[in-house]
Order: sequence, then C-alpha cells, then structure tokens
Amino acid sequence: MKARLYAGSKLRAIRQRRELDQADFAGALGISVSYLSQIENDARPITASVAQALERHFPSEWNEPPRDEYERRLAAIREAISDPLFGETPLPATALSRFVEQYPDMADRMVALHSAYRLAEERRHALGDVIESADGEGDGRQFPWEETRDWFHAVGNYVDTVDIAAERIAEDCSQDGRVTEEALIERFGSMHGLSVRFVSDDVSAVALREYDRANRCVSISAILPRPSRTFQLAHQLALIELIEPITAIARGTNLQSEASEKLLTVGLGNYAAGAIVMPYARFRDAARALRHDVDRLSNRFGVSFEQACHRLSTLQRPGMRGVPMFFFRIDMAGNITKRHSATKMQFARFGGACPLWIAHEAAASPDKIHVQLAETPDGIRYVTMAMGLVKPSGSFQRPSRRFAVALGCEAGQAADFVYADALDLENPAAATPIGTSCRLCPRRNCDQRAFPPAGHTLLTEIDRREVIPYRL
Repeated sequence: MKARLYAGSKLRAIRQRRELDQADFAGALGISVSYLSQIENDARPITASVAQALERHFPSEWNEPPRDEYERRLAAIREAISDPLFGETPLPATALSRFVEQYPDMADRMVALHSAYRLAEERRHALGDVIESADGEGDGRQFPWEETRDWFHAVGNYVDTVDIAAERIAEDCSQDGRVTEEALIERFGSMHGLSVRFVSDDVSAVALREYDRANRCVSISAILPRPSRTFQLAHQLALIELIEPITAIARGTNLQSEASEKLLTVGLGNYAAGAIVMPYARFRDAARALRHDVDRLSNRFGVSFEQACHRLSTLQRPGMRGVPMFFFRIDMAGNITKRHSATKMQFARFGGACPLWIAHEAAASPDKIHVQLAETPDGIRYVTMAMGLVKPSGSFQRPSRRFAVALGCEAGQAADFVYADALDLENPAAATPIGTSCRLCPRRNCDQRAFPPAGHTLLTEIDRREVIPYRL
C-alpha cells in the first residue's frame, strides 16, 4: 500500500511563488478552496488526481517524492527513536507512521539531529573525551564520507543528468557492445590532447589514478586488473567531460563542508564511470535477459564483480526501472562500507550488521558465491547473493583488501534472479530470520545477539543461564 503524501508547505510555496490566491490555485487543480486549505495545512493528503494536476500545470515546480522515500524515512526515524536516549517505551507504529507521513521535514530534521548526537558520541569514545571533526572543530557534524553516503542513499542511488550524459559517452566509446580501455585512451588523445600511461609500482606509489594537468597526462596504476583500469579511465574522462553538471550537483546539495562537496564530486565521478562502462539501457536489458547473473554481466561488459553488483542497484530511471535491488559491501570487521536499497530492506546507519546475514560468511571465504533466503521482522522475504572478494595490493608489504559484496531482491522477484534457483522458496521454515541490527531487531529468541534491543525490559535469572544471559 502506497503511503499517503502530505506536502502542504510545498503547495503553499508554489502558490506564493506564482502569486496566486487560494481561489485561483484551487481552480487550476480542480478542487475547492476549503479542500486546498486542508491540504496546505496538512489536514488532508494529496490524492492521485491532485498530484496529476500539479504535474500538468506546474511541472517545473512539482516533483512527487519517489515511492520508496517514505519507507526510507520511516526506517530512519524508527532507528533514531529506538535509541535508549528516548526512553524504553516505544511509540505506537501507527503514530510513528502518521508523523512521517504528515511531517516529513520534521522527521528528517529529527533524524539529522540524532545522527549528529550519535556521531558526537562516537567521536567522544574514539578520541577519549576529545570531540573533534575533520578540521579540528567539535561541531557535531557528519563526517564528509558519511554525509556523501547518505546523499546517494537519499536520491535513490540514481542521478539522472549524469547517467544520461554518461550513456552518450558510452555510445562513442563502444566496440562490439563493450566500452574498452583502448577506446577511452583514444578519446583522451583525440578530444582532449591527453596521453595515458600505465605506471608500475617502482617507487612505492599507491595512486590508482593521477591527472597531471601541467604535462597533459593521465597515469593509471599498472597493477590494477583490466576492469579496474578501464573504470579509472572512465572516471577521469567523466571528471573532464561532465565536470559542469557534476560540480553543479555537488554545490547545490547544501552539504556541510567543502570536504563533503569534494567527496561527493569524487562519488559522482565514480557513478559516471559505472554509467559509462555499463550504459543504462544496454545494461538493464542484459540484466533482465541474463536474470541478473553477475558473472555473465561482468564478462559481457568487461567489468568487475563488484562494479556489476553496484550498477544493478542504480537501475531506477523513471519509466525504465530495473528489478528493485539492495546492495551492500561489508569488510572483515563487519562494517558496512557501501549500502543502498531500492527495496524495503534497510541497513543500520550505526553499529554492525546482523550476524546471521550470509555476507559475513562470504567475507571469510572469498571467490565463492553464497545464497540465502532471509526474512526480516516485518515478514518480508529476500533472496541474497553474497561473494567474498580480495583486491591484491601488488606488494607483500601492503596487505590485500578483503571484503564481501551482497546483492538481493524480494522473494516475489525471484523469477528474475538466477540465484534464487538454489533455494526452497515455498518452505516457510527455509528462511533465515535476520534483522537490521541487534539494537533494532525485536526478535526474542535469537541466540546470535551481540546486545539487547532498545526499548525492552531485560529479565535476568541468577540461577539459570541460557546462550544469551537475559530474556526479553
């Protein structure tokens, strides 16, 4: 069921910018003045017919929020209020849902405030009661990489202007349906007068890519595998040819620091590189035809396993959406270093992931695909594929990077997901019960808990000990 949409302040702003009184505005929307007044005061939600009228008469000012925006906001506010800071009595689910529906801006500000508090607490513990941000000022702001990560999550991990522009570059650099390293190198020379060289690790350099503007040269590390070299070339090309739209996006996002803007610029360069080597329409069609077999997609487009997984999570172009997927990357310590969900699956912003997720096992056994049918506390089932990966450092003196990537969809989409073929989807007992994190998971009978959930009274028996030393 789609969430009701309350956007009274937005409608009022449109009307005031157009210098319309309520009677004229209501007439354009085909509703009564009293109905408009109720909408502007958030007493009534916006119906489908009103939304259509807004899109028809005010297309440049009205953009209906994405369908999954409500789910993301509700998950974020639910996690925030589960903090013991707010007491042990949980708010009723209906009241919380109504609050998010009717006051989305207020919910966002509450989540941001709680996020700042948690970050300040993490810094205090990590730095021994010395709270400081990246520039040495204890202002409680998000770290730049966290702010950038949350920005991509908020926009649904799809950036239309960059994606479409990257697709046009891909058309010019494709050979036999694949964007090649050679074609990108030729484009650097013919269009920009730049040379490309591959640099070995002779002087202990660790730069994967470097653009020498003075000498008009792009250097790429020779230790990288071919898909990574191609990706780095595409990234640099994007930062040259698409720098105007990328910079406009980064500067127009109201990020909190210059460091965040620069990191977002890098993130958008990575996004554009993925869109160049895996152009949207071609990649989406291949994904459906191959039932999202990541190995086959990697071979067809000449990309790495991780690159293909990440791209599958970005297929959210209006009118050409792919199968809704979630994607995350987890390191050996259990930290989620990349995350996105176009499904109802949500990942914890703070703390570790659920220990029952298959990704932890995958991280410990690289180069093997693990598959899991999992069920979250809300009763939704997901098919998850996880793969452990190792990125060699090129030197004995630098340890290799080890992590796992996971990709999944709701069980209802299993027919389009080849990894579901190995699972018994009809067996009610086949699903592994997982949660977002221990702090948020309400399951009472899980013996994998690292710590108790917020908002529950603990029952501890001195004369009896089970796997977990308390009951909920």
